[in-house]
Amino acid sequence: MYSALILFLKIGVLLSLGSLVMGLIRPVFVLWFFDRFNRLKVIRIYGTIFLFLFVLLLLVQ
Repeated sequence: MYSALILFLKIGVLLSLGSLVMGLIRPVFVLWFFDRFNRLKVIRIYGTIFLFLFVLLLLVQ
């Protein structure tokens, strides 16, 4: 159970980091569900998710 949680957090960190990088290059790829696409929204949404999951992963390990 513990190893599954760590694996889930690692996958979440990698997906959010990938989405953050891709969104900084082309925001429309990751913010297709909004009416306006800008890099600040990408940082606000995916950066927050990345930081939250990364800190949680560091606390769990």
